[in-house]
Amino acid sequence: MAIVVLLGTLDTKGLEYGWLRDRLLRRGVDVVVVDAGVAGEPRMPADVPRAEVARAAGADLGRLRAEGDRGAAVTTMARGAAETVLRLYQEGRLHGVLAIGGSGGTSIATRAMRALPLGVPKVMVSSMASGDVSAYVGSTDITMMYSVVDIAGINSVSAPILANAADAAAGMAEGFAAASRATAAGLGAGDRPLVAASMAGVTTPGVDAARERMTDLGYEVLVFHASGAGGRTLESLAGQRLFAGILDLTLCELADDLCGGVLTAGPDRLAAAGRGGIPQVVSPGALDMVKFGPVDTVPARMRDRDVRVHNPSITVVRTTPQECAELGRRVAAKLRSATGPTALCLPLRGLSTLGAPGGPYHDPDTDEALFGALRDGLRGSAVEVVEVDTHINDPAFGRAASDLLHRMITRTRTPCRG
Repeated sequence: MAIVVLLGTLDTKGLEYGWLRDRLLRRGVDVVVVDAGVAGEPRMPADVPRAEVARAAGADLGRLRAEGDRGAAVTTMARGAAETVLRLYQEGRLHGVLAIGGSGGTSIATRAMRALPLGVPKVMVSSMASGDVSAYVGSTDITMMYSVVDIAGINSVSAPILANAADAAAGMAEGFAAASRATAAGLGAGDRPLVAASMAGVTTPGVDAARERMTDLGYEVLVFHASGAGGRTLESLAGQRLFAGILDLTLCELADDLCGGVLTAGPDRLAAAGRGGIPQVVSPGALDMVKFGPVDTVPARMRDRDVRVHNPSITVVRTTPQECAELGRRVAAKLRSATGPTALCLPLRGLSTLGAPGGPYHDPDTDEALFGALRDGLRGSAVEVVEVDTHINDPAFGRAASDLLHRMITRTRTPCRG
């Protein structure tokens, strides 16, 4: 039977968790209740067996409460909750986790959820979920649901929302439990080396061609959207040495980091593979643009450039020769410091769908400012520079990058946990 762990602050949300427990039991899943409250004793309904309530391991919460240090108490309980859910997962007593809460409860529960492996169902119903949830989700697969009203009792608005969350968690847990049983029986267990690839809408055709080629060569390819969060996740997983190799063909997050765009992955983008010695083939895909929100959010200093509406939520602006030269220097510095096999593939005829011949961002002189800085920065290094006389979305470019990465992986036989 699938098991859903209910994780929450039972001192303030005990009645709501009792309601969720009943809903889950009616769905035919088993339930383990984990108390992560910091204010006092759990307030669960009288019919909930006490054996199901397991306090998350923590330090001296009594002392922290007495001192009025709520922040330290929440941090301590979050750490303890993470230890508890991970132990339950390792014991085979967790096939999914469901939590509800405000800012404190969300902070505690999502810290615990982030400790679980990718693929384990994680559902968080939160009054914080209508804003920026990146601090809660991080680089994991947490499902966030907005509670609409504060989680304070069961009412005509909260009841259907919590019911949907419980039903979703139950269904996810049942599917995860079934998949776990199949894997334990030797069914559907993947044994292909994992390769990561970065992609944006403007580099999709080229990356798709690369993905298909890598698949034909015997790899499983995980594609990460270069949307800020996608780049951070790629870096996080590369830091865990999950990949046999990386096809980093889309670097627009670095342009956003330099120019103040909205989809930056931070300054550490394009660093983890180099630090870990993972074979990587890199291309300056989509460095011909910076991304902003709706068109009216483009900074005034950039409105005299070639501004294009990518979709109602994203507007792109062409990078200048000066910005491209600086991006080339930054990328070259990152690649020079790599400790493993590294190659740079330059698509000489364009960096994106907009930058291909005939496109509005096709500007060989500006692209050459980027290429020249890359060549200069890598001169005398161990990085292999391969120039391909196509644009990035020509299938020939994707295949060439894939064949190069395959040769590098085969030569180094980098271990992979995939």
